Amino acid sequence: MSPAEKRKELEAKQLKLAKIIEEAGESLDFEKVKSLDGETTDDKVKQFQALHDEVNDLGNEIIRDDLKERASQVKALGERVKGTVRGGGLIPLPDERGEIKSIGQQFVNSDQFKEFHKSRGEIKQFAVTLPDADIKALFSTVGGWAPESVRIPRVVEAVTRPIQILDLIPMAPTDQASVVYMEEATRTHSAAERNEGASYAEDTYELIERTSPVRSIGTSVPVTDEQLEDVGQVAAYVDNRLRFGVRQRLDLQVLRGDGLSPNLRGITAAIGIQTQAKGADPTFDAFHKAMTLVRVTGRAFPNAAIIHPTDWEEIRLTRTADGIYIMGNPADQGPMQLFGLPIVLSDAFASSGTGLVGDFLNFCQLFEKRGIQVEVGYTGTQFAEGKRTIRASLRAAFVVYRPTAFCTVTGI
Repeated sequence: MSPAEKRKELEAKQLKLAKIIEEAGESLDFEKVKSLDGETTDDKVKQFQALHDEVNDLGNEIIRDDLKERASQVKALGERVKGTVRGGGLIPLPDERGEIKSIGQQFVNSDQFKEFHKSRGEIKQFAVTLPDADIKALFSTVGGWAPESVRIPRVVEAVTRPIQILDLIPMAPTDQASVVYMEEATRTHSAAERNEGASYAEDTYELIERTSPVRSIGTSVPVTDEQLEDVGQVAAYVDNRLRFGVRQRLDLQVLRGDGLSPNLRGITAAIGIQTQAKGADPTFDAFHKAMTLVRVTGRAFPNAAIIHPTDWEEIRLTRTADGIYIMGNPADQGPMQLFGLPIVLSDAFASSGTGLVGDFLNFCQLFEKRGIQVEVGYTGTQFAEGKRTIRASLRAAFVVYRPTAFCTVTGI
């Protein structure tokens, strides 16, 4: 089956699902559904779920085809977050440890100490005679050697938002200060039938140059020389946290950066993006209508939906009038899809109640001028104070080629 045939079949099945939900009404009473042949509500729900699974499988197959085609068109960037560490001294050398005094070695290797250790407390005191000195030591359960507790290397991470959206966005390198491209502002096709000797119809095309500037995202942290030198894990810990913080901010910017310098212009702030209000519709209907807007007005193929976790919870727990879960039994994981669209959960939205549907593979792109770079240096009086500043930064531009290929869903 060709990609066009797959899309046509998917759209037909999605329309059938939408019709079933419309017949069930806001209360989701499946007894009212006439498009399904089941005799009981349970039979009809099972048919609905089977149809939903077919839509999900077909949607996944189409997305895999799109990804393969996209991979053949765009050269792989390589490691996204590969950076360089400069400045020297970032990874400290291990501490030098002094040798144990020979008198101590003689003590712990003595027969008397070994017998004391084996007795596990039965021997309360003993004497040790060493070759170089006549020493007598009393060991007791009260005044003995206190046990040593060594801290494990694990650091329990604080709660923070994970990277959620960047994996949806195609990436490419750039060596320019801005990404400049041409956009068709006018495209009129006037082709028509003509008689012999008659004039040909005339098309109209108009192009506009668009620009998306490269922006810098960065962060830093001051660290003392002693901290870097005395704890071997500090360098790796700081490096990891700085890199994550930069990518986390980029993840937020591609969704809702406002475009005012020095911000990137994210998808939801793109001029011309479409909006579908939920209103009195079920959430299912609102998302399907947004998909239709992307297809009809945007002339694009929606391939993902971004939803706030609390909004997805409401969708996942939707039940029919007699208590049957629409999205699958609670004992099952259930599909992370709506009408075949993969769901990406993200709380990068300003608040819950808003979702986003769009063609992320074809009509937005992230350009890297420079990947994440970690550097070490001094600011102000840090050199005299025995401190250093470690910073991480990247430079990137983000482009939404066709805003109408995206549609927000509001009032969820």
